[in-house]
Amino acid sequence: MAPSTAASPSSPSEEYPLSHDGEDYDVNDDGASFGVVPLDDEGFPSQFPGPETASEKSGFAADFYRCGTDWSSLLSPEESSRDGFARDLGKKLKQANLFQIWGFKRNDAVERGPGRSGYCDDKGAPSETKNVELGNLGSVLRDTGKEFENTKSSRKRKGSRGENRVTRSCPFYKKIPGTPFTVDAFHYGCVGGCSAYFLSHFHSDHYGGLSKKWSHGPIYCSPLTGRLVRMCLSVNPLYIHPLEFNTEHVIDGVKVTFLEANHCPGAALIYFDLPNGQRYLHTGDFRACKQMQAYHRLVNQRVNVLYLDTTYCNPKYVFPSKEDVLCHVVKITKNHLKLHPRTLVVVGAYSIGKECVYLAISKAIGVKIYANASRRRILLAFGWPDLSDSLCTKGNNTLLHVLPMSSLRFETLKDYLKTYKEQFTAILAFRPTGWTFSEKTRNDLQLIKPVSKGNITIYGVPYSEHSSFTELRDFVQFLRPDKIIPTVNVGNAANREKMQSYFRDWLKG
Repeated sequence: MAPSTAASPSSPSEEYPLSHDGEDYDVNDDGASFGVVPLDDEGFPSQFPGPETASEKSGFAADFYRCGTDWSSLLSPEESSRDGFARDLGKKLKQANLFQIWGFKRNDAVERGPGRSGYCDDKGAPSETKNVELGNLGSVLRDTGKEFENTKSSRKRKGSRGENRVTRSCPFYKKIPGTPFTVDAFHYGCVGGCSAYFLSHFHSDHYGGLSKKWSHGPIYCSPLTGRLVRMCLSVNPLYIHPLEFNTEHVIDGVKVTFLEANHCPGAALIYFDLPNGQRYLHTGDFRACKQMQAYHRLVNQRVNVLYLDTTYCNPKYVFPSKEDVLCHVVKITKNHLKLHPRTLVVVGAYSIGKECVYLAISKAIGVKIYANASRRRILLAFGWPDLSDSLCTKGNNTLLHVLPMSSLRFETLKDYLKTYKEQFTAILAFRPTGWTFSEKTRNDLQLIKPVSKGNITIYGVPYSEHSSFTELRDFVQFLRPDKIIPTVNVGNAANREKMQSYFRDWLKG
């Protein structure tokens, strides 16, 4: 993608089209009141009560609808509002029937059996096996021997006024064969035969479709993700079933374990161990790392099918480590402040994600972190003492601010600086995302050049929370699964075949 933070990425029709949009809500300004926020039919906040301070002129929704993630945050307002853009994007991402390509049978019977205890967690310590009861949540559809039988790309449903509405059916790569489970499949309403809906993490391209109206079945997610689903989307807590990490749970006779995904806070790899001996790993979104090769579940039990986050499955993406990027960001910040001490440092972030970037700066130079009330509420929900203790409520009290990723534009930052003109004379901003990676600089962070305009300087740094191509290769060669199903950039046959060719090469020998 574009090495410059000011440049726009390639169009959605090109090789890597998927975006990760922002997600939002709002609360009272003091952060002490956890009020209920009204949502529209799609699960997004429809109004945002509470007073605004001078430094919080725009609400959380306005900020975070612009947040996006990955390339969507690089689109200009004209591009993102272009007529038909979203509709055309959806068409390009329509999933074809790929069952035959990966050799799946459509209607695997669900084998049910009691859970077994005595397994170890991923740190080697004994862990319990927990049986999870599904309950009678709105007469959720159970296994009928024909789970996920609807094969059409769309179906008609009667709207509240009697009109026909076309709804998409759930694509196969969001379903776990031989189970009544789906992963990140909330856009599709009530999925036929699904008795448990899994959510890998709290990014809107994964939870999209969840709202206070959700009644299709239980939602299984990590505890942090569950708190955010309840707090931000007003989902009925009766449907939210948090699962602790590194603990085996038995759901409908299937053993399920959540593993740390190294993505955003609360993100999980989901490991399914079926009674028939088949084992599936769904990565959601993740950044593969060496520590994952020590996960007990992955070391001791073969994975038959891997559902793989292929956001950067292209040889040109070879990211530096997160640690190296953080050190580089801190170095730039310190050097800049020595020359220009009246500089406001801004870090772009999504609704969740990129916390380590501004936390590293905060610790290195000994300053607090300012974020608006809505973002603070989310950050406090993490339960991270070092982050919670670093937050402040007034922008005038610190030189380190966090803004939505899409606010890192010259005109927007110029206007933002005016709010603090008595205190600061310039802005140094960081856009930390893998989409700023350049083949010219590759892992040599010293070659990264900022884009400057007047007293505004913006650095694009390749701090990615998705796996690079080489990290995907190493992870696959460690697991050596029987089949790999890509979950991103599967919108056309050429991309799919290219990725399968990479997978074949990785698994040779």
